Amino acid sequence: MKRIKLTVAYDGTNYHGWQVQPNGITIEGVLNQVLTDLTREPVTVIGASRTDSGVHACGNVAVFDTNTKIPPEKICYAINQRLPEDIVVQHSCEVPPDFHPRRRASKKTYEYKILNRTFPMPLHRLDCYFTYRSLDLENMRQAAAYLVGEHDFQSFCSVHSQAETTVRTIYSLTVSREQDLIAIRVTGSGFLYNMVRIIAGTLLQVGIGERKPHEMQAILTAKNRAAAGPTAPAHGLTMIGIEFTQCPGID
Repeated sequence: MKRIKLTVAYDGTNYHGWQVQPNGITIEGVLNQVLTDLTREPVTVIGASRTDSGVHACGNVAVFDTNTKIPPEKICYAINQRLPEDIVVQHSCEVPPDFHPRRRASKKTYEYKILNRTFPMPLHRLDCYFTYRSLDLENMRQAAAYLVGEHDFQSFCSVHSQAETTVRTIYSLTVSREQDLIAIRVTGSGFLYNMVRIIAGTLLQVGIGERKPHEMQAILTAKNRAAAGPTAPAHGLTMIGIEFTQCPGID
């Protein structure tokens, strides 16, 4: 028995998130079925990030155990022949049997994309949030700076979260623009339920002038979901990737 690590990219538009659901198609469910068919043994993958319905990924990570004789580095080729076109495994390799993607220390990076122009662009309708309103990027950057570091992010967490602690560390949080596309990119030790989308929604409020940058400090201090802005729509969010720390030879 060996443990295989997959790096998975997907367009989440047509899926009910990562985690298996009783009433909808999910990324995890598709991977389980395809891998079971491929290896001819029951497979249940373990994912690093259980992204929500409509959220995309460039580099989510999953592992599974198998007795297959297919070389680990060739599994990505074999599975991609069976997967739908909106899910593609970018890489596969063998990892130690105790490697668990949710229990290993890691840095996760997400990006929230905003299309900011007079009219929507059809090519970006599935992976960007659109707004025609003028956004003050400098104010958004100033507000973002308050969130960098270790904080209690209870105000930026869905009330439906079951996390044991709401303390998280954000290593970097940038707001950049290239032509009509604005990217809010955040790297952290981990994220609470809807945390990145609530950060994006709050920064959007700052950008249009509904909030001042310094209000971020008061939002953190409040430890109350009602103090922060709205949860930005899911389709603008993409998991960029995961960097595992203290795990030589597996990245």
